[in-house]
Amino acid sequence: MVRRRDSEPVTVLETTDPAILAVAKSLLESAQIPYFAKGESLQGLFAAGALAGFNPVSGPVELQVSAEDARDAHALLVELREP
Repeated sequence: MVRRRDSEPVTVLETTDPAILAVAKSLLESAQIPYFAKGESLQGLFAAGALAGFNPVSGPVELQVSAEDARDAHALLVELREP
């Protein structure tokens, strides 16, 4: 079966915690689910991210996957969601 990867991305996790982000990326990589970390490069833009681990100006990092992989990704990351 060939999967199409041209659909709109789906956000499967939003986090301000760099440790949770690292674990989530590792889980997705282990499951061979391609992802994009939206906003990750903005965390150090105003230098606050480097001091506190999270830059409140740029908001949380969003892990996004293709719509086809969203169900599997949600299942993998359910334990990591912040309350």
